[in-house]
Amino acid sequence: MIDHRLLGFFSGFPSHSFPRDVAERLREELTQRGSLVFVCSDPAGHAKTDYYVPIMRGCFEEIGVTFAECRVIDDRMDISHAIQLIEKASCVHLMGGQTRKQIQFLRETGLDAAICSSSAAVLGVSAGAINMAKRSLATEEFPIPYEGLGLADITVKPHFDPNDRKVLKTLLRVSMELPICAMEDDSAIFVAGGRVTSVGEIHWIRRGKITPFREREQA
Repeated sequence: MIDHRLLGFFSGFPSHSFPRDVAERLREELTQRGSLVFVCSDPAGHAKTDYYVPIMRGCFEEIGVTFAECRVIDDRMDISHAIQLIEKASCVHLMGGQTRKQIQFLRETGLDAAICSSSAAVLGVSAGAINMAKRSLATEEFPIPYEGLGLADITVKPHFDPNDRKVLKTLLRVSMELPICAMEDDSAIFVAGGRVTSVGEIHWIRRGKITPFREREQA
């Protein structure tokens, strides 16, 4: 595990643009810009992957973070080649979509070990952010914690709406055993060098109570 690299947990960006504070952090941290590698959430969902990759790549280019090379990993690529791409990547971007399909794909191919041992920055959006955790939670698919990649001990719930009572009830119940960072869209949690910082509206749910997220609680 590489504890000095940048980790970014993103909820989602409905406008398909990074908010100003997120953009500033990425410009500052992503100084190595040789290769950006996108990892799909559904290895067979080619149409969705091909639709979202240019959008996400455009988010980086819009803020002046341009990589020399951009590659996409799904079931169209030989796994040994995919692992080599991860090993050489400057930044690995775990895409959103199918949370459980993504973690299964990573486990079955050995990409999970490659990501954990890589020195690349790792960014995850929605499903990708969920799967970065030590203990992950996909409330829409299977509201029972499962083993994630273990990149950080931060369990997130992306796209959180405080007014969604059904989801909140589930999170409050799960929080009795597992603290959760409930992230509204356009929010981000960054981890680098053992320090945790955040941007946007994030709620800390622990032992059946919900309070504003405080970075010191996860540091």
